[in-house]
Amino acid sequence: MNAPHLVSVIAPCRNERDHVAAFVDAVRAQRLPAGWALELIVADGASDDGTREALAALAAAEPRLTVVDNPQRIVASGLNRALAIARGDVIVRMDVHTAYAADYVATCLATLKRTGADNVGGPWRAQGDGPWGRAIAAAFQSRWVAGDAASRRLDLEGPVDTVYLGCWPRATFERFGGFDETLVRNQDDEHNLRIVRGGGVVWQSAAIRSRYRPRESLRALARQWLQYGYWKPFVMRKHGQPAAARHLLPGAFVAALALAAVAAPLGAGLAPLGWLAGGYAALVATLSLGVAVGTPARLWWRLPIVIATQHLAYGAGSLLGAWDALRGGPGRQRFARLSR
Repeated sequence: MNAPHLVSVIAPCRNERDHVAAFVDAVRAQRLPAGWALELIVADGASDDGTREALAALAAAEPRLTVVDNPQRIVASGLNRALAIARGDVIVRMDVHTAYAADYVATCLATLKRTGADNVGGPWRAQGDGPWGRAIAAAFQSRWVAGDAASRRLDLEGPVDTVYLGCWPRATFERFGGFDETLVRNQDDEHNLRIVRGGGVVWQSAAIRSRYRPRESLRALARQWLQYGYWKPFVMRKHGQPAAARHLLPGAFVAALALAAVAAPLGAGLAPLGWLAGGYAALVATLSLGVAVGTPARLWWRLPIVIATQHLAYGAGSLLGAWDALRGGPGRQRFARLSR
């Protein structure tokens, strides 16, 4: 009898004590096609909330689970630590805060075989918990708030620039390398950019089904989008990549708002600041109305706050990141940790 093909599921985590057991159960519940076996490798980023102990107990009962240390505590290094010991013919990345269809891995394998792509993934579908989490998810899923990002389009089937999570034949990493550990955020986007620029194919399939659980507080949302904005200029610096308009606009607006605030007491008056703030308030109100369609009324007042938090945090982060990237720095350590 031929030995089964092996798929390696890899996942970085830090301080996820309340979620790791459900995640491991979801991986164990995956229905694999005939002739395939599975291993799970979790890279723990020096958790101090009991996550490591929970993982050790789970590994003792599940021989397919291996836990590795990720002392750098960032996603890219965790993925690379897991990749270093992965034995699979195919690598599937999964996230502890995402729920998966029972055929998630099987559909990834089928999509790889059908398309011959170098990386495949499904759409980024958000489903929040609690009032703030649901409002954040509604804004996250809106094509207008997201700048028409292809990864948020739930019905898209075809080549894209980047996908949520990912599933790769081992040959992809042999050809394009692993994840850039100088990037705390956007390391998956940068890896996909390397694939596409190197002549490879990244493919999104609506048949690959999962549900992402977004942040559940404004503070966590602001921290997340501040990091997204901060690390984007480092990706552009590495590849000489021009920024898309959706990446530039938040930073440009925050810069204009700051300049108007500084100029107001110096003789410019409050009119420029008022026009900017008023125009932005009108934009956020319009976006909120679009997002509100189909959402419960109790979420409506939260939507403008969520959208403004996302925009302003990303804009402030991108300005700070651009300043540090232009100076040739490696990035600030305060933005360099894996956390929720």
